[in-house]
Amino acid sequence: MKRLHRPSRMPIDPYILLLLGTVGLAALLPARGGAAHVASGAATAAIAFLFFLYGARLSTREALDGLRHWRLHITVLASTFVLFPVLGLAARGLVPVLLTHPLHQGLLFLTLVPSTIQSSIAFTSIARGNVPAAICAGSFSSLIGIVLTPLLAAALLGNSGGGFSADSLIKIVLQLLVPFLAGQLLRRWVGGFIARHKKVLGLVDRGSILLVVYAAFSEGMVQGIWHQVSPARLAGLLVVEAALLAAMLALTWYGAKALRFGRADRIAIQFAGSKKSLASGLPMASVLFGAHASLAVLPLMLFHQMQLMVCAVIAKRRARDPEAGTTAPAGPAVAASAAAGTGTQPR
Repeated sequence: MKRLHRPSRMPIDPYILLLLGTVGLAALLPARGGAAHVASGAATAAIAFLFFLYGARLSTREALDGLRHWRLHITVLASTFVLFPVLGLAARGLVPVLLTHPLHQGLLFLTLVPSTIQSSIAFTSIARGNVPAAICAGSFSSLIGIVLTPLLAAALLGNSGGGFSADSLIKIVLQLLVPFLAGQLLRRWVGGFIARHKKVLGLVDRGSILLVVYAAFSEGMVQGIWHQVSPARLAGLLVVEAALLAAMLALTWYGAKALRFGRADRIAIQFAGSKKSLASGLPMASVLFGAHASLAVLPLMLFHQMQLMVCAVIAKRRARDPEAGTTAPAGPAVAASAAAGTGTQPR
């Protein structure tokens, strides 16, 4: 019998510790009064800047080149924006047994956000899958999610999602889509600067998201929203999210096999189609949910760490498969784009 090897180290993302520390700071010292207005304004500016950087990093030419593998990308998009939301809606039956209504709304929002880029590429590479496909699939998901996630939230969450309305769509356009398009338009002039200073801008990325989290959880503390969450409810949420992740990992792997994708493509589909982006989801939740953003992002934060830990184990086991070949080579332009555009974002 083949002996199972336990991974030497479970990947606890240090950034999650910073996020949890920020939540703790907001719980102990929430921004109130004038300070709350300053924090809210700074968070709004940070969100706009984040999506400007996302737009400036994404190479339009390489994204269009990736369309040649359209079956794979459609499969990933269907997993991200169809299968995930269907499972999120099905979880409504767990209210109030395991989830409260606000936690289910946060869980449903989690199922609507785009896929990751950086971690999808990393795990696909470790497992010796189709790395260029993972790069393009993550990029397409992030790009389409800027428009599709708010539309899905409007259709599935409605007013129960913290006051989602036409005003929220306008905010999405102004705070997310307009800066993203500006980044795309200015990429020719600022792309080189961003590539040269990606480490510094990566710190700005992460600092901006911490600011967004602080503002959201501060407002939640002032509103007394944490009285709605108990340890038992958090445990129930973790159980539901573990089941959700397991279901998506199985559906993407065996579904891709049924669609007759090769092994390398199945790996890219599994890792790109089973994960959700913390970097995209947090700013969107801040815009869409307002004062209720703290509970809305809690399921996403927990799911983010869970997916990293589980997918790291799966990637290592895939790399030891007897049928594992060499990693699908990334072309120079695609690899350069991935290094410049995804290497510093907490996805």
